[in-house]
Amino acid sequence: MREGARTKQARSLRKAPTSAEAKLWSRIRRGQIEGFRFRRQHPIGRFIADFACIEARLVIEVDGATHSTDAERANDARRTDWLESEGWRVFRAWNHEIYDNLDGVLEAIRLAVLDGQD
Repeated sequence: MREGARTKQARSLRKAPTSAEAKLWSRIRRGQIEGFRFRRQHPIGRFIADFACIEARLVIEVDGATHSTDAERANDARRTDWLESEGWRVFRAWNHEIYDNLDGVLEAIRLAVLDGQD
């Protein structure tokens, strides 16, 4: 996908977040986690990360039912491998974790952001 097309797709995705993405975004935007800023649907290479903190080189992926088959998990693993090869760390949260334990997910993200500051 061309860079311009990827940017257009990212803008489209920002306008229609999943309910789990919207819930998480409401709690990580505007530096609410240790002052770190996140971007939504941020293009990185050929991928679009659900959320990315540039300063901490941390990608947050929100996974739901579309990440449950063997093929989808293999695709996620390839994506993670590529992002890590480019110097990013990848944090994955399942939709049900965001709905049922948002505070726990936020604490795990906080620790991941701070871990990247060593």
